[in-house]
Amino acid sequence: MSEKIVVITGASAGIGAAAAEHLSAQGHSVAIVARRKNELDGVAAQCRGRGYAIVADVSDRSEVHRVVENTLARFGRIDVWINNVGQGITRHPSQLTDEDIDQVMQVNVKSALYGMQEVLPHFKSRNDGHIINVSSMLGRMPFAVIRAAYSGAKHFLNALTIAFRAEIQETHPGIQVSIVSPGVVRTDFGLNAIHGGPDSRLFPESQSAGEVAAVIAEVVALRTPDVYTRAGAQARIASYYAAIGVDPQT
Repeated sequence: MSEKIVVITGASAGIGAAAAEHLSAQGHSVAIVARRKNELDGVAAQCRGRGYAIVADVSDRSEVHRVVENTLARFGRIDVWINNVGQGITRHPSQLTDEDIDQVMQVNVKSALYGMQEVLPHFKSRNDGHIINVSSMLGRMPFAVIRAAYSGAKHFLNALTIAFRAEIQETHPGIQVSIVSPGVVRTDFGLNAIHGGPDSRLFPESQSAGEVAAVIAEVVALRTPDVYTRAGAQARIASYYAAIGVDPQT
């Protein structure tokens, strides 16, 4: 595979950091983006001289625009943009506040929208490029009651991604837009959730961040539009909807 220039947001830990290390090991250059400078520098040090750290808050559109400009100034092009920033929230739906909804949408949806929109002019100028949005199994089936708002945000992200792909490919078929949906991953996601939450590492059937990163790297290579990171995910979704009396095929 020829070298790609890959931007990864939320790359100071977890899935983003693992993806940066995995892709750099394959010979790609990675612009890694997060708010925490020390952690980001540590990830860059693991990227075999192929990591370029950009400290930015991607929930701010102007900061995302700066990431695009800085990456182009450094590498001359962007081939893949991975929207990986996300944050959970632990609160039952009957207790959600306006602030809860605003915060979860800003982090999980608007940050991705900013990334898609800000990198798009560059991709259109080349009729080439690949956006990957990291979603969640909770974006397919809202089975965790305490994650209601997060699940809703990921459903929104999935719909936005599919519509964005359809719009852009009408005029620029060389641009791909993909969704990657992990399940539970052994990271600090649960501990870092708004209002706190259970440690994701304690749940059964979890994956490592490295396993998810390997799937993301495969999506980079194959440009697959919609991928789950665990085998059997589609069957599980079908079973979920069958159990509540809904046929997902209708």
